[in-house]
Amino acid sequence: MASKVFFTGMRCRIGESLLTKLDRLIQEAGIGDIDFRKKYTAIKIHFGEPGNLAFLRPNFAKVVADRIKALGGYPFLTDSNTLYVGRRNNGLVHLDAAAENGYWPLSTGVQNIIADGIRGTDDVEVPVAGGVYCKTAYIGRAIMDADIVVSLNHFKGHELTGFGGALKNIGMGSGSRAGKMAMHNDGKPVVDANTCIGCKICARFCNQNAIGFDAKTGKASIDHAKCVGCGRCLGACSKNAISNPNDSSNDALNRKIAEYAKAVVDGRPNFHINVVNQVSPYCDCHGENDAAVIPDIGMFAGFDPVALDKASIDAVNAAPGIASSVLGEREHRSGDHLTDIHPATDWRSQISHAEQIGLGSGNYELVMIT
Repeated sequence: MASKVFFTGMRCRIGESLLTKLDRLIQEAGIGDIDFRKKYTAIKIHFGEPGNLAFLRPNFAKVVADRIKALGGYPFLTDSNTLYVGRRNNGLVHLDAAAENGYWPLSTGVQNIIADGIRGTDDVEVPVAGGVYCKTAYIGRAIMDADIVVSLNHFKGHELTGFGGALKNIGMGSGSRAGKMAMHNDGKPVVDANTCIGCKICARFCNQNAIGFDAKTGKASIDHAKCVGCGRCLGACSKNAISNPNDSSNDALNRKIAEYAKAVVDGRPNFHINVVNQVSPYCDCHGENDAAVIPDIGMFAGFDPVALDKASIDAVNAAPGIASSVLGEREHRSGDHLTDIHPATDWRSQISHAEQIGLGSGNYELVMIT
C-alpha cells in the first residue's frame, strides 16, 4: 500500500512564515496521533559541521520541539559522534559545535544530548529484525532510552550514498562510533596518482592516519589496513583524485544504513520530516558547503521514512538543475540529478533494501498542504 507523505512548498503568503507552515504540516501529517504525554522524545537532527552553512537552522527544530511539548512530551535534540576529524568527534566539541551553529536551549527551547556520550562509546547493541548485513546495531544510548523518535532531516546529496535524508539521519546518524565503523568498513577508497597533485588536504580529514605520501612524487596513497571507509577523503579532494572503485561497497553501505534505521525505529512510535532546501551536493558533515544544485523545493512529513525519502528524491530529480552548481558542470544528463552528481553511487539500493526488510514503502501518496 502507498504511504501518505504530506508536502508543503517554500512559498509563503504575507503573514505566514515557513515556521508556521511547518507546524501546520506536521499537524496535518498526524504527529498529534502519537501519545507524547510524559514521553521522552528524541528529535534526531544533524547539528552541522562548523563552517557549513547548509544545515537546518535551529528555528525548524524549535517548531518541532514546541509542538511535541504542546502535546505533553519531553523532547530533546540529539546526534551521535563522528568518525572523522572535525568538530563533532567527541561529546564536548560536538556540543560546542551545536551551540556555535545556533543549537542551544535559548534558541530551541530544549536540551542537546550527544547520544553516544563523550567518547562515542556509550551505546546499546540493538537487534535488527530481518537484517541481512547487520544482525545487531550499535546505537547511541540516549536515542535508545527515548520512548519516541522524531527525525528532522536536511535533504541533500552524499558522496557515498547518493543522498542523505531520513534514513541516513536515523541510521548512520544514530550509530555510535562503533556502529559507524560497522556500516562503513566495506568501502576502501583509492587514489589516482595521475590526478593527485599532492596537496595533502585529504590527510587533514582522515581520523585514522591512513593517508600517506610518496617521498619522491608527493602523491597520496591510502593504507586499507587503517582505513575505515568513512569517505571523508572523497569529498575533501577538489581534483576528484580519490574514488571508491567498488560500487558494491557503496550499495552495502546504503543497505546497512537502512538496517540501522530499522533498529532505531522498530517497536516505538516514530515520525519524520524532510526539509528540501539548500540541497548541497555533499553531506552537512563537511566543514563547508558547495552551492545548492536545485532551487528550494519544500518540506515533507509523515510516518514512513522510506516513502518520505523517495518523495524527496523524486522532487529533487524533477527540479531544474542550477547551471552554476556542480550539477551544471556535469556532462552526462541522465535525468537523475543524484546519480549525475555522484555517478559511483546508487541511491536505489538504500530504498529497495529498506523496503525488503520491512522498514517502509517507496510507494507513496502525496498530500499537498497549501
